[in-house]
Amino acid sequence: MTGPAAAAAARRRTLGAALVLAAAAAAPSGARAADAPPPAYPQGAASFLANCAVCHGAGGAGLPSLAPPLLSYPARFAASAEGRRQLAITVLYGMYGDIAVEGKHYSFRMPDFGQLGDASLADMLNFVVFDLGHAPAGVQPLTAAEVAAERAHTLDGASVREHRKSVTPEEP
Repeated sequence: MTGPAAAAAARRRTLGAALVLAAAAAAPSGARAADAPPPAYPQGAASFLANCAVCHGAGGAGLPSLAPPLLSYPARFAASAEGRRQLAITVLYGMYGDIAVEGKHYSFRMPDFGQLGDASLADMLNFVVFDLGHAPAGVQPLTAAEVAAERAHTLDGASVREHRKSVTPEEP
């Protein structure tokens, strides 16, 4: 990857890494080791920290007025075919516009991460679904093949938000 897309991706990774380091420095010594088991999807955790934590926070709790929390919806989405599709298209193509999550409204522009490989995106989604969202038993991990299948259908961020309405009918 070259040009503006590569520069933007590098800026996101640098900013994300800086925020993660700042959060780690502010945390009490040994807090991570004592409070939580290691992630089941360590590659996904690394990708999440490098690409997503800058907006959604290192623990996925979201940032008020910026980005929604990822602690419940992704795990619910992973339990249905259309929800799994929503997860894949969101990371592939980004999303923009107003959404509601847990009764709070967010109007934001999530960037796309289509420059990442299918296996990397599947690992990152599995980290969110299982490590952050604690998906219930019976939910299967997302696969690189599922991400690849959605990559074949190019969308824009507004279309991704419109599709989200089909998996969250209770919220606008």
